[in-house]
Amino acid sequence: MRLLIEGAMVWDGSGARPFAGKVLIDGERIAAVAPQAENVSSDGAECLDAAGKFLMPGMVEGHAHLSFVDTPRGTWLGELPPEDHALLTMDAARRLLAAGFTSACSAAAAKIRLDVAVRDAINQGVIDGPRLLAASPELTVTGGLGDGRRLHLHQDSFGVAVDGPDEVRRMARLCLREGVDVIKLNISGELGTESAPAVAAMMTDAEVAAGVEAAHTAGRRVAAHARASDSVKRALRHGVDVIYHCDYADEEALDLLEAAKDRIFTGPAIGLTVSRLEGLRGDNTAEGRRWLERMTPQFEATCRVHHEMRRRGIRVVVGGDYGFAANPQGTNARDLEHFVTHFGFSPSEALQAATRTGGEIMRRGHELGLVRQGYLADLLLVDGDPLKDVRVLQDKKRLALIMKGGVRYAPCEGAPHVRRLH
Repeated sequence: MRLLIEGAMVWDGSGARPFAGKVLIDGERIAAVAPQAENVSSDGAECLDAAGKFLMPGMVEGHAHLSFVDTPRGTWLGELPPEDHALLTMDAARRLLAAGFTSACSAAAAKIRLDVAVRDAINQGVIDGPRLLAASPELTVTGGLGDGRRLHLHQDSFGVAVDGPDEVRRMARLCLREGVDVIKLNISGELGTESAPAVAAMMTDAEVAAGVEAAHTAGRRVAAHARASDSVKRALRHGVDVIYHCDYADEEALDLLEAAKDRIFTGPAIGLTVSRLEGLRGDNTAEGRRWLERMTPQFEATCRVHHEMRRRGIRVVVGGDYGFAANPQGTNARDLEHFVTHFGFSPSEALQAATRTGGEIMRRGHELGLVRQGYLADLLLVDGDPLKDVRVLQDKKRLALIMKGGVRYAPCEGAPHVRRLH
């Protein structure tokens, strides 16, 4: 299939200014990118008139939890039978693609094979969804984030509790055997996990080292939940590849992140925090006030840290823990607004985090994340200019065309359609 998109304002994802241009797609790849006035050989191509619209790379969700299916609490994920859970994860994949995200790097699955099965079904064309790097469940310690158990009461959640390097290594190897691309380690705790607070590094050096060794030996990647400053340093010390949150990173941790910026990726995953804070507005109950008092300092710390990360040129990806009741799947484009509003990113910088940097975290920066000759034709055609207001990407009716690997996906109902010239 050959397709010529003409007349759009083309933003290529590099940070360069957009230009009036045309893009020729041949099969799954971009064959040519040229100014509108330049002739492009398009024999046999279908032509689409995209005048007045904005053409950009497809977005990449850098902190995906497709199997977190808009639940009110983590332990609810453990109550879902695998068959039901697989179907809901497939639906989440479809919704993410429909929101303009053509790739996703998973930050954890709720069950060992959920990401793997959905990734393979997407690759085989059985279901619609983004390109997906599949993750393991969150490997945590007893009492850590994701351990929903209590004495005399077994309750599964989204994590698997492992203690000591041997248990970490064994579970990591089991997940690798089942086909995951990413091993997830919960090095720090979390607000609301009383036995493992967010400011504490719960997983030991030996445990982190064992998980990283298992993954890297198999040529796979390691991601970490690391809010505490010591957990960030522990992740860096042992070669973790993707470090999420980093809320309380001190000056030493920021220096270490900057020194490793060509190797590592970070992601604030602020979307859930913002959504929960919004939900607490006007909540004058004692519980509501308690949560507001606990969450506000973490939010402020996150903003301080990511202003500094931006200044230091540390690679940051969009993706905000979507998949909970407070921030459901398919609303992921809100993260771009958060980057601009809370972290001081320009719209162009936020878009680059969602496209070019996203292609790099997918390990495919040579063919994803840019509108460039030879790259995969993962494209969005938008009715509006995200460089003026990134919020236009939150309105699915303004996504005139969603393309992944040269395949066009039906736009949302009510979206403006492009006009076929011939």
